[in-house]
Amino acid sequence: MANPLTRDRLITRFAHLGQPGRRGFGGAADPSEAAALRQATRGDHDLNPGWTPPSAELRPAAVLVPLIDRAGGMSVLLTQRAAHLNAHAGQISFPGGRIEASDRDATEAALRETVVGRLDTYVTGTGFEITPMVGIVAVPFALAPDPFEVSEVFEVPLSFVVDPNNHRRMTRVFEERTRTFFVLPYEDRYIWGATAGMLVNLAEVAAG
Repeated sequence: MANPLTRDRLITRFAHLGQPGRRGFGGAADPSEAAALRQATRGDHDLNPGWTPPSAELRPAAVLVPLIDRAGGMSVLLTQRAAHLNAHAGQISFPGGRIEASDRDATEAALRETVVGRLDTYVTGTGFEITPMVGIVAVPFALAPDPFEVSEVFEVPLSFVVDPNNHRRMTRVFEERTRTFFVLPYEDRYIWGATAGMLVNLAEVAAG
């Protein structure tokens, strides 16, 4: 049986991975630089051959991938979006969202002791360039979700996330276009799309 993924082992793996500082390809004006950055960016295009991510006007976003350090094993904290929202209603996501002009370095300072590394930039078919930051959260901790946006907060065992047997690919027709995406079905939850794609990336990092 493989050794469990502990806080120290994950920190070591992210330290070995390093911080490549990938920006995605949206911010590069030079065509050759943009091409190189595109190769270092994952997203919906990885599972959909022939689909080309938007080359400009990407909307920057950031999410926290919170790993809860529990005595019985680490888990990943996720949120379920409220059903009444106009965008991505009812979907499972990470805490975070579009980067606003009002966001400042205070957030970075507050998370300095929590964040241990980052995953690959993820570009969505809807034009978001997402930076996923991985943080380890000690227990106990207090949650204050926005009830307008979040209907529920829950945890998924990290052991489930890193098991490749739980990474499924599904295909659906959406707006007259066939789309392939990752799905991680957990109990009665349906984790899919960008969130699932970033969890698969987390599993790759955790596997070393």
